Amino acid sequence: MIRKINTFALLLLIICSNSFAQKKARHITTHGKNKAATPKVPFVWENANVYFLLTDRFNNGDKTNDHTFNRNKETGKLRGFEGGDIRGVIQKLDEGYFDKLGTTVIWMTPIVEQIHDGVDEGTGLTYGFHGYWTRDWSSLDPSFGTKKDLAELVQKAHAKGIRIMLDAVINHTGPVTSEDPVYPSDWVRTSPKCTYQSYDTYINCTLVDNLPDVKTESNENVSLPPFLVEKWIKEGRYNEEIKGLTDFFTKTGYPRAPKYYIMKWLADYITNYGIDGYRVDTAKHVKEDVWADFRKICDNAFAEYKKKNPSKVLDNNPFFMVGEVYGYGINGKKLYDFGDKKVNYFENGFTGLINFSFPSDAKMGYEELFSKYSSILNNDLKSNTVMNYISSHDDSNPFDKKREKTFESATKLLLAPGISQTYYGDESGRSLDIAGTQGDATLRSDMNWDDVKSNPITAEIALHWQKLSNFRKNHLAIGAGMHSKISSTPYVFSRTYAKNNINDAVVIGLDLPYGKKEISVGSIFKDGTKVKDTYSGKTTSVVNGKITIDSSFSILLIEKM
Repeated sequence: MIRKINTFALLLLIICSNSFAQKKARHITTHGKNKAATPKVPFVWENANVYFLLTDRFNNGDKTNDHTFNRNKETGKLRGFEGGDIRGVIQKLDEGYFDKLGTTVIWMTPIVEQIHDGVDEGTGLTYGFHGYWTRDWSSLDPSFGTKKDLAELVQKAHAKGIRIMLDAVINHTGPVTSEDPVYPSDWVRTSPKCTYQSYDTYINCTLVDNLPDVKTESNENVSLPPFLVEKWIKEGRYNEEIKGLTDFFTKTGYPRAPKYYIMKWLADYITNYGIDGYRVDTAKHVKEDVWADFRKICDNAFAEYKKKNPSKVLDNNPFFMVGEVYGYGINGKKLYDFGDKKVNYFENGFTGLINFSFPSDAKMGYEELFSKYSSILNNDLKSNTVMNYISSHDDSNPFDKKREKTFESATKLLLAPGISQTYYGDESGRSLDIAGTQGDATLRSDMNWDDVKSNPITAEIALHWQKLSNFRKNHLAIGAGMHSKISSTPYVFSRTYAKNNINDAVVIGLDLPYGKKEISVGSIFKDGTKVKDTYSGKTTSVVNGKITIDSSFSILLIEKM
């Protein structure tokens, strides 16, 4: 962990670190003019640094859209729209916030049009601020922004090498209210309520009362909901939408079943804007073959986007899908067990699954955690991956709910094999325990920008997250490579990556003594090799298989110069 430092020293360290990062960024981006410059590190999803944000709670960039559809009723605490929007994400992109944090993917909660009214969940009135209560998949919710905003977001993120991942909800619509009609009975079921006793009772049912369940098992042709037709006519886009649907069903040959309508609407965000991935909500509440179809549609949409926009193509990475199979953990390897049936979601569209085991596994020691994950990912889950997290929007048991282990959280999450998912505010100690809230609202407070701007303790936390995340970003070996322990005392390990003609190797030491420290680099670096500790910025050379660094930190992040 980091040693406590005074405020002046901290600010000086931040300035020096930012200056170093800017110089390194210039060094990388000018490689076309400077033969000695370091080549750009390729992106692979298995090593992604995902930044997950609730669109409504991250940053308010446009106050004119804060109260659309007359959503002005009094709500339970943190259960209404707070004002965050796509424009707010763009502002932070422009400010370089994500660059400093080493973010390579921004995952946003759903931005499609939500129900207009709210519902009483026993915790006071709740609006669909979170994005999971869809009214119209073909429209953006004006409280989140416009399609022009989305296009600008993707364009600016891609210019920085950052991918955009949106959230796909196919399992259900939003609740029914006096302003929000229920979808037709051939589209949704409103009963029975799920009992979660078997595979069937997770799927052919509604998750909770008044959350209509889309009949995703159906392959019957259905007509458009009358309220949608009326809405599109009023908005002057009926003919455009009908043409798009006709073209889609003609091209794919799929029946006009509810799931395929929704897939078409979600695929439009790929074709029209070039988003790079979907996180799929409530995946285990839908039969797995539905996701295999969704993947095909997304792949085709991504290929179409690339064909029409060759100058905007970032690389040859395929479209990415990561599933929320609630309760899946890396220990399950490729299977999720319903009790009466085991399902392999990796064979049905998903390259990755969210790893719900990580908050608990993070209680392990470093070596036990890292070696376990490396073994499973490089053997049982080879060619697939998991997305690790220490907190999220709906996990009531995060690793560090009281934010007492913010440095340890970063070290374990960002150095663990697999994808890292930073939940907005993990990097700034945003509170996960808000007085007066009920249920998951306590996990969904506004981003603590005032602390980020002026609190020295927050700055110290953030700097640790930035250094580890950028080191991870620059080395595929961290999340996508092989882990190997070099020594127990002091604790030193290596990560190596050798795929597709790319070779990468690093050595990391944790819980080391402050001041002068000597560690073995094993067989990773030969004698005479010049190396750098990116955490302190200090350099040295390998002598007799060892390096010596004198720094005021207890961590070493060693890379070849």
